[in-house]
Amino acid sequence: MHYYLKAKSFLTKSGLKNGGFLEIKDGKFGNYLAVKKLPKDAKVIDKGEMLIAPGLVDTHIHGYLGHDVMDGDLNGLSKIAQGLLACGVTSFLPTTLTASKEKLKQVCQLIGQNHAHIKGAKIQGIYLEGPYFTTPHKGAQDPRYMLPADIDELLELQAASGGMIKKIALAPEKAGALDFIPKAVAAGVKVGLGHSDATYEQALAALDHGASFFVHAYNGMSGLQHRAPGMVGALFSTKAYAEMICDGHHIHPGAIQALVNAKTSAKLALVTDCMQAGGMPAGQYKLGEFLVDVKDGAARLQNGGSLAGSVLELFSAVQNLVNWGICSLPDALMMATQIPAQSAGIADVCGKIETGLAADFIVIDPALELSETYVDGELVYQK
Repeated sequence: MHYYLKAKSFLTKSGLKNGGFLEIKDGKFGNYLAVKKLPKDAKVIDKGEMLIAPGLVDTHIHGYLGHDVMDGDLNGLSKIAQGLLACGVTSFLPTTLTASKEKLKQVCQLIGQNHAHIKGAKIQGIYLEGPYFTTPHKGAQDPRYMLPADIDELLELQAASGGMIKKIALAPEKAGALDFIPKAVAAGVKVGLGHSDATYEQALAALDHGASFFVHAYNGMSGLQHRAPGMVGALFSTKAYAEMICDGHHIHPGAIQALVNAKTSAKLALVTDCMQAGGMPAGQYKLGEFLVDVKDGAARLQNGGSLAGSVLELFSAVQNLVNWGICSLPDALMMATQIPAQSAGIADVCGKIETGLAADFIVIDPALELSETYVDGELVYQK
């Protein structure tokens, strides 16, 4: 398989390129050619006025199409991976919840043993959201399993996964957290901060020990006050990455704009935090062991009404940022591709159009709609 894409523009690793051709050879990206001179026998696929961008990378997603990662079901995991192609997602990290070690081990083992054989969006690793959290900002995390940070447990889960765990989130004030963080990083796991009532000073200490990102900015963390900056203050005042859920429910657009102004698109990763109700009708669902009502585009716990993940699709988050006037389309796409890949330590395999990487890309029409999704240079979704 060897062809050249022609389009109005291409979002490459080095920025937006107007016109030209992008080579696709043996399922990988070749060279971007600004000139019109091609080999005589070159096969050209002309996308007209379209924009070619990297496939989206969702590094925080619990489920989709009625299935949850915590179900520990191979068929369900396959359905999630296949369904994400229609959202423009070509790489993702199945994300767990706070649960027993036995349950987490079973899920990690399932993913580790089967990820390479699942068709659809590529499983590039596992994200453990918990279990080392604290209760004041627990959200939809189960406090029964919130134990002190335990590096031996993480290493056991990592072994069960075959080395697939790429991210873990914890509360920096949790017992053992500061000892845990550098050991987790040394084991190849990025450490994030969330579901926490930490002080500003506790958050900074965690970052000094090797933590590198904040979980779903503003949500599940101590707020910003002018005499007690809290986790949100640490998020704003440091260079760590931050996840954002841009569904119009988790963060007001004005608060998103403030964060973009403070950190720039280079440090912000769009995520969905999507649960099993994504792509499904409104109604009653579950997130982990909790009942959730989905109504008017939001997922909330039946008991207490807290937001319980989302039903957001990642391409919709890109559209929202542009339609709200917060940033340009190239910047929004960077926050859904290259930046999440970098923050999760998987930028060597996905998230950008670069010679030698797998040709996973999307085609966007002038009306800012997803037209097509490609994996390894092959068309896998068409609107």
